[in-house]
Amino acid sequence: MHAPVLVLKDSLKRESGTKVHHANIQASKAVADIIRTTLGPRSMLKMLLDAAGGIVVTNDGNAILRELDLAHPAAKSMIELSRTQDEEVGDGTTSVIVLAGEMLHVAEAFIDKNYHPTVICRAYNKALEDAVAVLDKITMPIDTKDRSTMLGLVKSCIGTKFTSQFGDLIADLAIDATQTVGVDIGQGLREVDIKKYIKVEKVPGGQLEDSKVLKGVMINKDVVAPGKMKRKIVNPRIILLDCPLEYKKGENQTNAELVREEDWEVLLKMEEEYIENLCMQILKFKPDLVITEKGLSDLACHYLSKAGVSAIRRVRKTDNNRIAKASGAVIVNRPDELQESDVGTGAGLFEVKKIGDEFFAFIVDCKDPKACTVLLRGASKDLLNEVERNLQDAMSVARNIIKNPKLVPGGGATELTVSATLKQKSSSVEGIEKWPYEAAAIAFEAIPRTLAQNCGVNVIRTMTSLQGKHANGENAWIGIDGNTGAIADMKERKIWDAYNVKAQTFKTAIEAACMLLRIDDIVSGIKKKLAPGAGQAPSKPKVETEADADGEQILPD
Repeated sequence: MHAPVLVLKDSLKRESGTKVHHANIQASKAVADIIRTTLGPRSMLKMLLDAAGGIVVTNDGNAILRELDLAHPAAKSMIELSRTQDEEVGDGTTSVIVLAGEMLHVAEAFIDKNYHPTVICRAYNKALEDAVAVLDKITMPIDTKDRSTMLGLVKSCIGTKFTSQFGDLIADLAIDATQTVGVDIGQGLREVDIKKYIKVEKVPGGQLEDSKVLKGVMINKDVVAPGKMKRKIVNPRIILLDCPLEYKKGENQTNAELVREEDWEVLLKMEEEYIENLCMQILKFKPDLVITEKGLSDLACHYLSKAGVSAIRRVRKTDNNRIAKASGAVIVNRPDELQESDVGTGAGLFEVKKIGDEFFAFIVDCKDPKACTVLLRGASKDLLNEVERNLQDAMSVARNIIKNPKLVPGGGATELTVSATLKQKSSSVEGIEKWPYEAAAIAFEAIPRTLAQNCGVNVIRTMTSLQGKHANGENAWIGIDGNTGAIADMKERKIWDAYNVKAQTFKTAIEAACMLLRIDDIVSGIKKKLAPGAGQAPSKPKVETEADADGEQILPD
């Protein structure tokens, strides 16, 4: 016999063929099982401990998976799914994983029968196209101006979340906030930027009922000189600056040699005059409130307070943008460029209030605010974090509806309709693809089945009667009422889902399932060659994105 040939290094592990498929499917199912119980109104909460010993209590699919540390590569790509879902549409993070897990689960049988993965994928993609077509058929347009419909919709989205016990509260907040910041971009489209223009401020203390949407902005700052400056101004004229109101310091170390003693006084006087000039340029416009993102020296503070102007310094850039949007002011970079049009007069009231043990500056009662702050009050930190996450989801749903005002039924009714229609169509699919196509149809039933499981009703009986009702693709609105587990008409119960959330869920889940099925080889243990003397590779530097700007970490250059 010939001696065996070694191709791969000893340190490399290679798995190939069906073994890999089975491993991937197992991993994905494991991920799906972790969050399966968090689907629907009767969902369980998960408590996660992170490395620092902090706890997260949540049932938001994405928040749970974000915290998990997984070893298996296929499981990691499942987690990416819920993240994309969260960023794209903000809701349906749990359903996407459950659906993808189920898609892979039904594919397992075909892989055992030696079907080729590409055949399965082809069938799945066909099923996806038909599913989206079904969605288009059963959608129902909605008027975004109609408050009660919007409320019902957002409520059914948050009904599955922890805060559903507070009734309309969160839904109200979400709709108020998103309708405030919606901007018409022509052609009847509305753009809503949640990240930039809606700030969620969490203040522990008080009750949840005290939470509200402010018609304006709130920042966690007090005026510079509390004793001297006014803390309450009605109809303030606001000037926003992006420059320091202090004397410019020299670059690095500047040495000045003074020969005569009077020169020292001249120097000081120049500094004072420079600052006085700055202040005079600002005071020309008779503002009542000056807000700057940078520093504000004592002297400038003195001039401003003498003129009866309140000042706030070192405001975050993001907050400043929101104030500009709310009050109609323009952020100015140099005081000498100020114009009358830059002064914001849109705000009705500026005041500083003490909440808990911190001071907050409110700029509220704006005429037509394009930015707002949601003030959340609550008993504990954990509770507030969870409420904030739910609010994020609710606002995303409100945004989706404003952007694309179409509805599909919730409560598993959509999935059942899709499933029934696909089952019918499967008889017309030719060749070997018929079976995986039918399996994909059955996989859609995972969502209503999980809902039924979480309610604790008899799953098999419920599912059979539902399938009977949906048999020929009719009764598209019959689904499970997640609270009682009873079979009900979703139209009457006002259980809705946004169309683009559903469409995105289906697309993401099926595409991911196809991707994982196509993997037939896993080679692990690949080492990067290190340059001699480099030792351990340095850890990745942390890159800041715009979203972290509120975190206020200034990176060293």
